Amino acid sequence: MRKKYTFILPCLNEEKTLEYCIKEIQRCIEDKQLNAEILVSDNNSTDNSVEIAKRNGARVVICQERGYGAALINGTRNANGKYCIMGDSDGSYDFYNIDKFIEGLELGYDLVVGNRFKGGIKKDAMSISHKIGVRFLSGFSNLIFHTPIKDYHCGLRAYKKESIEKINLTQKGMEYASEMIILSKINNLKMLEVPTILRKDLREEKSHLRTIRDGIRHLNLICTIAFNKDKYRVEDGKYRTSEEREN
Repeated sequence: MRKKYTFILPCLNEEKTLEYCIKEIQRCIEDKQLNAEILVSDNNSTDNSVEIAKRNGARVVICQERGYGAALINGTRNANGKYCIMGDSDGSYDFYNIDKFIEGLELGYDLVVGNRFKGGIKKDAMSISHKIGVRFLSGFSNLIFHTPIKDYHCGLRAYKKESIEKINLTQKGMEYASEMIILSKINNLKMLEVPTILRKDLREEKSHLRTIRDGIRHLNLICTIAFNKDKYRVEDGKYRTSEEREN
């Protein structure tokens, strides 16, 4: 039986935090009586993440290609839900208080993105350099594409699976977050931004995010699409493949 919602958790060696996220989502599903599933898109973890996910009742699909975007593309492709809700597996996002995201979907929005600056950033949850980078890249993107999103890199999002698959997202790394918003705008998808809280992640290790490296990749993607907008438009229900965009 098809689910209405699929919670997608991209995962790479998250054995210390994955169970916490799954249990929080399960509590959300139970308390709010959602017809939903939990899908872990694992990026070939070398720890016990897959075993933990299965033990806690989540469905697992393996993504052979490494990368944040690759894992989310894989998760979306394998989702059973009409709508997807994506978020990190490190405990930093509040999966329980997602009412505004669901309300946005029910109102007909194709993509609902969280705004951490409006919802609140807990102490030590985001570095100063990351805050500056997010503000700059979001402002720069809004200037070029006139998008209604002020926090381009918030990882807590809800979207209509059919709509997002139609625009053919291809970025395998962290820049997938920018690509989703920009291509949604170019292809006239309805977008909404809602406040959400960012918590300090529960991992003891360093984050997978690399501020300067990933920031440059985001900036490069923004400029690339800005000069080739027509290549990213869906025409007559057909989208261009990544190879066609390069030619």
